[in-house]
Amino acid sequence: MMAIITEELVSLDRITATQPREVIQALAQQIVTAGRASDAEPLITSAWAREEQSATGMPGGFAIPHCRTSAVSEPTLAFARLGTAVDFGSFDGPADLVFLIAVPETASQDHLKILSALATGLMQDDFVTALRSAGSASEVVALIDSAVAPTEEQPSAEEPTAQEPTAEAGEPVRRLVAVTACPTGIAHTYMAADALKQAAQARGIDLHVETQGSAGSTPLPASAIADAEAVIFAVDVDVRDKSRFAGKPVVAARVKRGIDDPGALLDDALRAAQDPNAAVVSSESEDEAATGEHGRESFGRSVQRVLMTGVSYMIPFVAAGGLLIALGFLLGGYNITDVASDIAFNHSLWNLPTAAELPADFHGWGALGGYLGSVFFTMGSAAMGFLVPALAGYIAYGMADRPGIAPGFTAGAVALSMDAGFIGGIVGGVLAGAVAYWFRRLDVPRWLAGLMPVVIIPLVATIVAAGLMLLVLGGPIAALTASLEGWLESMTGSAAALLGVILGLMMCFDLGGPVNKVAYSFAVAGVSGAVAAGSEAPLMIMATVMAAGMVPPLGLALATFLDRKLFTVAERENGKTAVLLGAAFISEGAIPFAASDPLRVLPASMLGGAVTGALTMVFSVTSYAPHGGVFVAFAIDSFLLFLLAVLAGAALTALSVIALKRWTRKAPAAA
Repeated sequence: MMAIITEELVSLDRITATQPREVIQALAQQIVTAGRASDAEPLITSAWAREEQSATGMPGGFAIPHCRTSAVSEPTLAFARLGTAVDFGSFDGPADLVFLIAVPETASQDHLKILSALATGLMQDDFVTALRSAGSASEVVALIDSAVAPTEEQPSAEEPTAQEPTAEAGEPVRRLVAVTACPTGIAHTYMAADALKQAAQARGIDLHVETQGSAGSTPLPASAIADAEAVIFAVDVDVRDKSRFAGKPVVAARVKRGIDDPGALLDDALRAAQDPNAAVVSSESEDEAATGEHGRESFGRSVQRVLMTGVSYMIPFVAAGGLLIALGFLLGGYNITDVASDIAFNHSLWNLPTAAELPADFHGWGALGGYLGSVFFTMGSAAMGFLVPALAGYIAYGMADRPGIAPGFTAGAVALSMDAGFIGGIVGGVLAGAVAYWFRRLDVPRWLAGLMPVVIIPLVATIVAAGLMLLVLGGPIAALTASLEGWLESMTGSAAALLGVILGLMMCFDLGGPVNKVAYSFAVAGVSGAVAAGSEAPLMIMATVMAAGMVPPLGLALATFLDRKLFTVAERENGKTAVLLGAAFISEGAIPFAASDPLRVLPASMLGGAVTGALTMVFSVTSYAPHGGVFVAFAIDSFLLFLLAVLAGAALTALSVIALKRWTRKAPAAA
């Protein structure tokens, strides 16, 4: 295994930079000179992008800029002792010791454990002091090698040795647990863990820490979680398996606070443990960060979360059902719908249908194709039949947790049976969730509490929500849905083009965010009914939404090929990946470009998406598949026109973003 650091990677008092980026550039050039990378630019870009996420300056006068990048083939550490300290964002002043850690995307666990051990060693004052007084590069290499070498005296960062708390005599030991994690999981994760453990020992607190880093994670023992009074999340990313901590008072902070001010974080957790109004870890899977630090959620954010919960659980039914239906049409022909259920239920591979049992104008792949097409179509139709109930059920789940699922599914099924469609599913889900949520908040006797979530809440919420749908709301909503479908059917010419423009703008507005999901949900909601009723308008909307969603990644990929100098090395690499993502209808492939330059990328994407949406509607292209892009060409009618619309929008996006980058000045980043 190649050494992490060599003498060529050490600089003692030679770098004269005054800004963090200049220090990173000098260290990256050292890595190139040492033969660990062929080009410094992508390494600088990756390290600086991580620096902009969160400053890497640490208390004690050192900094650890770090990144994962394909620019290096082996994990590498470059070290600089600066003659003049440079401000890397630490609260206690500038840094005179700088470690640049570069890890390849495919780094081994052994290497990652070594780097995490280095991060742990930097929390030791004697190690840092020795680096400051080192007289040669070889001495620095020896110090770092000894710090990361696995010994009995120095356990790995993943399995810290338990230290006995030192509480005052006669006082009970306070017990806490913590999770630390950062985006790259190389340095901050482990340094925050060590800082918290040291502060806990000084306060006599029994603290167990789980580091969710790149070197893997050893989960906290269930007994430690059960005994803990509160939990600390010092993280910059989502906590894995958060439900383990359900019901525990929680203090959440950025991972850097765990390094900079671990004592205050521990004090906050102890106070939360004794505060009956403190935020607690929810039993739901939703991220607590969405509710803010105080556990309160705005009305708008609550509505968005609930609807996105329903949509996210609905989409797998749509994807599976839609693709199965598309396969059914591919094998059995588009007229297989008339006989699909009879053939699927009454025949087998050993008893294929005869020509007389197939449609008179059958255009499928023979008797075997007719049978398999019928089977796939029947399975797909069954899956699509869950679309509205699943939407309603998981909207209710987002509002009231598990007690809302059964009432929501029932209300959605009633909406489906009354032809109230997508709108009825939303209304039924909200009703069921609201009733279940209200009942969950009732203060009931202990003997009744056990029956509430499994019997009483599902029963009452089902009666109220499904009853209101049947007796009051279902009819008007069904009439509204029928009117909307009729309006869509009547759309031709400029009206259809305008709808295409609106859908295209929505699909490209936030690249997979809430607005994008609203347009997508609107499209897939009509696919099932369209297949059964033989209606083309919803299938045109599906094709339009899919085509427009392919435009941003394809357009930006094309831009990186047409004018490479306008894009960084990392963006040019992202452009290669975006080709495949765009072709597969994954709009999120454009997010790396939008994140670094949203004021140019998003308008250009929306312009291309609007043109593609208009063209797809004007061309009357239809799609029986809800996802897949060019990989479901067999399910797209007039596929060449579909492809033409996508390429036209992608070309316009590419030319627009190039023009904006050339002729508009980007606002300088805030200091």
